[in-house]
Amino acid sequence: MTPDRRVVATLLAALLALCGAQPASVAADPGAPGRAGAAPTAVSVLSEQWTRPWAITFLPDGQKALVTERHSARVWTVARDGSRTKVGEVPNTVFAPAGGDNGNGGGLLGVAPSPTWNGTTDQDVFFVHTAADETRVVRMRFDGTSLSDYQVLLGGIARGGDHNGGKIAFGPDGYLYVSTGDARDKPLAQDPASLNGKILRLTRSGEAAPGNPFGTRVYSLGHRNPQGFAWDARGRLWETEIGDATWDEVNLISPGANYGWPTCEGSCTTAGMTNPLHVWRPSEGGVPAHVAIAHDVLYVATLRGERLWTLPIDGTGTGLGTAVSYYAGVYGRMRALAKVPDADELWLGTSDRGTDKDSLLRVTIG
Repeated sequence: MTPDRRVVATLLAALLALCGAQPASVAADPGAPGRAGAAPTAVSVLSEQWTRPWAITFLPDGQKALVTERHSARVWTVARDGSRTKVGEVPNTVFAPAGGDNGNGGGLLGVAPSPTWNGTTDQDVFFVHTAADETRVVRMRFDGTSLSDYQVLLGGIARGGDHNGGKIAFGPDGYLYVSTGDARDKPLAQDPASLNGKILRLTRSGEAAPGNPFGTRVYSLGHRNPQGFAWDARGRLWETEIGDATWDEVNLISPGANYGWPTCEGSCTTAGMTNPLHVWRPSEGGVPAHVAIAHDVLYVATLRGERLWTLPIDGTGTGLGTAVSYYAGVYGRMRALAKVPDADELWLGTSDRGTDKDSLLRVTIG
């Protein structure tokens, strides 16, 4: 979509939102099974003048979120009213080193505050970012005002182009989960000794968490470029993954499972491989970024697809119902996504519009 068309589309969407209507460009399946309180019902601009926001993660009190910007390495707090404050930058972040990474990829990616962060006795905040020659998991201190005390917990993760994964979050078990990409080196995803093409499960010091399936940091393998994950009400981990040329995926993650890449893209019949529960073609609404879960529904932001998808978890809890898309082409590429605590609301970030041209959107559900 050209800049002029985006401006027109954004103004149209805002006008329709004020009128309580859904944008005409929404691609929704009227025959899809609905779920009470699940469908997006309104959207508005929460905050403007962002540059490629990559991750949105709420602090434990639920009143403010930490937001990372990919290229600038800046970190902000954003309050419920949309007001924001810069709290620092993550040092040693390198977006695209000269002569490397095909001139693209990396930067400051995910952020995860400690579940018991309070700014005083617990100030731990964890990040994933690319340095000059590797991807790192790091810890910093955040006192509620500024970031300090940069410490590398885990390095040696190969970086490569835009295949760096980068999601980080604490699971219900209190351990850190981190997604890593294959760094454009496909065999790494199947190499159990490599940290790439994996979901990792770590302690707060970056070591292998107790009970990991292989006794290492690896929790699952066979991933190409896992972008987002979230846990449902049953405590199960769902993941979104950017495929190659044919299929993008949503996976239900099990410890020790192999999700196929590069042997499989999408579903296959190869023994030992775990198939996705939903796929998109990249050219047909795909290239998924982050995922949030509410009311037993997955909400998935897409980059090339430029839309927000809903995928209801079916009654058995082991499959997904019909996917329905919203806001197709209205706001451009979408990446950062988070469920607002104790509210039927999502925060959704646009991406790649240009310097200071991205926005955070407030999406009401139900």
